Amino acid sequence: MSKIGKKPISLQNLQVEIKGQDVHYKGKNGTGVYTLPEFIIPEVVNQELFLKLKNGKDKRKFWGLHRALLANELKGINQLFERKMQIVGLGFKAELAGSKIKFSLGFSHKIEKNLPKGVTFEVDKTGQILTLKSADKEQLGQFCADIKALRPPEPYKGTGIKMEGERIRRKAGKTKAAA
Repeated sequence: MSKIGKKPISLQNLQVEIKGQDVHYKGKNGTGVYTLPEFIIPEVVNQELFLKLKNGKDKRKFWGLHRALLANELKGINQLFERKMQIVGLGFKAELAGSKIKFSLGFSHKIEKNLPKGVTFEVDKTGQILTLKSADKEQLGQFCADIKALRPPEPYKGTGIKMEGERIRRKAGKTKAAA
């Protein structure tokens, strides 16, 4: 059985105020409100936030879930989440143009993607290593998945967009028949 709900959440460098089921927080990267369900009671003790379960063993699974989601929001407000992506392929690159990202991915046209609010984007001088940062872990992950879906890595040549550190299982191509 998971015991994640019991773990305290550290509140260093954060201002947290509890109003009923709402947890209002403020940090160096922004502010926000997280609303907890009625069966979870938040309380602050010695710069740590505890989530207490009111009643019922059937609600236990939601206890750990809400604790993890709230901990991610508080961590993002204190320190930005960062994801790195790689574009692999001859002539494949990305460039930032205002609040849009232009991708050249081997198609007959360039693909433009709007940068969501709260996400910062950096690209190296080759245009093939992308760094994305955001306080919202869920939004950052979804935007990275949307970018990767433009040109997923293919197993024969290994070209496409991949997350840094991701291994692509390569397949052998066709072999010439011996005659």
